[in-house]
Amino acid sequence: MTDVVDSDELLRRMQRARACARQEERIWRARSEKLRSADPEGARDAAVRTVAYEAVLTVLEEILTPGKHYEEA
Repeated sequence: MTDVVDSDELLRRMQRARACARQEERIWRARSEKLRSADPEGARDAAVRTVAYEAVLTVLEEILTPGKHYEEA
C-alpha cells in the first residue's frame, strides 16, 4: 500500500467510513432488538457489535469534526 492520496481524498474516505459505520450500527442495533426475546445469545452478540460500531463512530466524528462530540454532551 504505497499509494499517495491527497488530503481531500483522505477526507472523502473517512466520511465514507463514517457513513458505513453508521449504517452498520443501525443494522446491528435493529438486529439486537429483534433477537432480544427469541435468541438472547444472538442479541448479546449484536449488542456487542453495536457498541463496537458506536466506538468507531465516536472516533471518526472526533477526527472529522473535532470537539463537536463533546459539545453535544
